[in-house]
Amino acid sequence: MTQGRAVPPRVAAARRAAAEAGFEQSCIPEVGRLLGLAAASKPHGVVAESGTGFGVGTAWLHSGLGAGARLITVERDEEPARRAAGVFADDDRVSVLTGDWRLLERHAPFDVFFCDGGGKLDDPEGVVGLLAPGGLLILDDFTPSSHWPPRFGGEVDELRLFYLAHPALRATEVLTTPFTSAVVAARRPYPLGASVDRAAEDLP
Repeated sequence: MTQGRAVPPRVAAARRAAAEAGFEQSCIPEVGRLLGLAAASKPHGVVAESGTGFGVGTAWLHSGLGAGARLITVERDEEPARRAAGVFADDDRVSVLTGDWRLLERHAPFDVFFCDGGGKLDDPEGVVGLLAPGGLLILDDFTPSSHWPPRFGGEVDELRLFYLAHPALRATEVLTTPFTSAVVAARRPYPLGASVDRAAEDLP
């Protein structure tokens, strides 16, 4: 469905940088357009990304970034981070950090968080904790499952289940291609600092 559609210039620039380095793990256009939509829904928001790579996902987020918004992304490897930073060198709304994903904590809470690197697997509760009330969380690279609880490789996919069933989130899974899916979640709008137990009381 996305073949033949134009991509934003910065996405094209980030793709070139990734191709020159032989990097093949950038987000696909179907996910990218979802990222641009999410960023556009928060025109004055703080947008974050874990796992910059060469900046392809960052560029998709940037494509929807409002004039009053900020985008902070973190990459643990120096060379990809340096190349990604060059794509956004002329836009002071964008900050590319080099180091552990927890560098994002000082910039939280986030109105949009594309968690494509650190945190997703190793500290999912910490990921949820970085969201502002009403903040959107996007996680990709899942394999669609027709079962509940979702399954992968013949076993319950505990990671995906964590996000889909978390009491502080309203979450769903969407197909990005016939063979891939993403989890999209919004943090329930209770005050920051309220307990997860209180959020659970709001569940239908």
